[in-house]
Amino acid sequence: MSRYDNLRDQVCKLHAELPANDLVAWTSGNISARVPGEDAMVIKPSGVRYPDLTPDSMVVVGFDGEVIEGELSPSSDTATHLYIYRHRQNVSGVVHTHSPYATAWAAVGEPIPCILTAMADEFGGAIPLGPFARIGSEEIGKGVVGTLSGQRSPAVLMRSHGVFTVGETAKDAVKAAVMVEDVARTVYLARQLGQVKPLGQDDVDALHDRYLSEYGQ
Repeated sequence: MSRYDNLRDQVCKLHAELPANDLVAWTSGNISARVPGEDAMVIKPSGVRYPDLTPDSMVVVGFDGEVIEGELSPSSDTATHLYIYRHRQNVSGVVHTHSPYATAWAAVGEPIPCILTAMADEFGGAIPLGPFARIGSEEIGKGVVGTLSGQRSPAVLMRSHGVFTVGETAKDAVKAAVMVEDVARTVYLARQLGQVKPLGQDDVDALHDRYLSEYGQ
């Protein structure tokens, strides 16, 4: 038994939500979770298909980048996740996907405008666009943190790359990733029908405040 077993199990189970919601293909995408009380995270191994993931295949990585526990190599996006955790103390979950509609917005270099009440609820405004950065270093993490600074959105579209979402838990970040793809598809369809008009800031603020204070149990 290891003190990381429960979190490795949770992160493994959450990965099933990505293919179930059509957010990833083959081995792309990943989820991580901060280890409570430690400078470490649990993350998906690199290049392993989703049906083959097990709790034991999840990798525990210290904030210095060293593997603490796990037999496999961690995700190629490990440096990005670590940078986010080191610079956003309120974040305990990070998700990366290449979900098709949201990534299409990233490919054309456009933020997703806030034209839906669901967007105002969940994201508090438009879903912002971050800069292009090469995979494998901290540059993507810097782009994510810099773009989300001062934003209410838990999601960012990284130009020509894909989606990153953050949350107070890994489950929250997964929910944000699911919702990003949902609104990205709806806004795309709306633009095929005609011109779209962003919601007014007062309406966005009121909807977001109501969602945070009144929605759910």
